[in-house]
Amino acid sequence: MKWRAANSETEATAHGTLFKSFFAGGFECSTHRTRKGRRLDLVAATHHEQFAMQDYQRLKKHGLRVAREGLRWHLVEQHRGQYDFSSALPMVRAARATGTQVVWDLCHFGWPEHLDIFKPEFVTALAKYGAAFAKWLSNETPEPGFFVPVNEISFFSWAAGDEGSIFPFATGRGFELKRQLVRAALHAMDSIWSVMPAARFVHVDPAINVVAAQSRPEDKPDAEAYRLSQFQSWDMLSGHLCPELGGDEKYLDILGTNYYPHNQWFYNLKGHRRIRRFKPLSRRHPAYRPFSEMLAEIHGRYHRPIFIAETGSENRIRSGWLRYVCGETLAAMEAGVPVQGICLYPILNHPGWNDNRHCHNGLWDYPDEKGHREIYEPLARELKRWQKVFENIDAIDTSRGGRSQDAIRMKNDKCRELAADGNQLHSSFVIPQ
Repeated sequence: MKWRAANSETEATAHGTLFKSFFAGGFECSTHRTRKGRRLDLVAATHHEQFAMQDYQRLKKHGLRVAREGLRWHLVEQHRGQYDFSSALPMVRAARATGTQVVWDLCHFGWPEHLDIFKPEFVTALAKYGAAFAKWLSNETPEPGFFVPVNEISFFSWAAGDEGSIFPFATGRGFELKRQLVRAALHAMDSIWSVMPAARFVHVDPAINVVAAQSRPEDKPDAEAYRLSQFQSWDMLSGHLCPELGGDEKYLDILGTNYYPHNQWFYNLKGHRRIRRFKPLSRRHPAYRPFSEMLAEIHGRYHRPIFIAETGSENRIRSGWLRYVCGETLAAMEAGVPVQGICLYPILNHPGWNDNRHCHNGLWDYPDEKGHREIYEPLARELKRWQKVFENIDAIDTSRGGRSQDAIRMKNDKCRELAADGNQLHSSFVIPQ
């Protein structure tokens, strides 16, 4: 299925037109409840709220002029219809002081205690809260806001509505929840536009590839159907699926694509239940799909600007994973895909959702008592190397018909420089085991 934007201005043709820097840093901000009833607050757990100014100064020092942040809705609206945005103020002030552009998540897996996510009230509550934040934000900063109304609608609908692994732990209600979240996002966008007409919206969901195991060819139709379900929320927002929800192409602004090492796997379901253990595809496997092809498919369907809203890995493979994603992104851009940027997510190490383990997946670690965070040098070096590549690509005029021959030559020259620097691209395509 393909369609083009009703307004050609919504399609960016080269990166650098939307964000202040090609690379961004994302602060983990999940706020859902665990099965034991504990409310997660990753902003507090990483001490980001306490050391926001130092964190933003670190971003600026390393050329990251864009950040992803999440409001903690349960703190903002502790009483129905009453909004207190003081919990966001440290980040807003730090962003303003450092000239950092922020993409704000309104609902990142968490909401106030008084709301039932399946009830109609949730839709109106998100809209009112979103408008209140946009109005408050416009008084704090002169720049138009970037917002993610609901983070990862497709993933969250599955995890919270079908598999039952995330609060509210429902099963067999995934499509119902997806419709509800799309409806809420649509209402929120209208409400925000009413007070901030220049607001932009990023709709974030994982890019996935699901294949049948060679020993189970009968799974091929179901595996492909599941793979295609990754597009449902975007199809709903644009009005091409479930038009009764009120979707329209004007709502499908920027596509946020999340991509991690585990985003390709063997189909393992019967209905909505797992019948076999999760087994990700290795990049060595012939069925593994290059990320550049996945980006091209997304652009071919929607013709919207793409922002790689989350990517990262853990421990010693962090730098190699960034190298792979950057190489694939360059290949996609060379083919004409309008990638606007790459967000390292998370930018800070954080405690695991369920086991509270120390996840070594960021550029910086936990802070000491003065806010100093140790940097992971291999990832910092890899980031710096690719920043130079994309800065040079950005200097080439690519406004029409894909990338110019000059851009292609420049890309190849830079890749050769990377190889000469001891980090050959081909050697990084396999994650160390």
